[in-house]
Amino acid sequence: MLHVTCAIIVNNNKVLICQRSATMKLPLKWEFPGGKIEPGESKEDCLRREIREELGIDIAVGEPLTPVEHHYPTFTICLYPFVCVLESMELQVTEHAQAIWEEAAALLSYDWAEADVPIVNEYLSKLING
Repeated sequence: MLHVTCAIIVNNNKVLICQRSATMKLPLKWEFPGGKIEPGESKEDCLRREIREELGIDIAVGEPLTPVEHHYPTFTICLYPFVCVLESMELQVTEHAQAIWEEAAALLSYDWAEADVPIVNEYLSKLING
């Protein structure tokens, strides 16, 4: 099982979402950015490292959401989501096809990786219900 963190990065009431490249597993699906946890690394440290490597930005890691375990046909993932705040603005996309800032209300209109869908729903529920 892959243990992976992901960041719901919020800035000016928008959320950063990323589209996987055509050469990645789950090609062109949308996801929250993040990556694999390395041995001995905390989830929060992993998230800061991965976001810096993939997007060239710094984040403040905030509230954790409910972890999601999902079984794809060829692998299983446990995804650890955190709501984060953008600390630096120089976004540089290195791995994804694209990264965009989107209004929360529009998130459900994207073709998400299946493991990210429960995270989108929980985040939107928290926004609605406070």
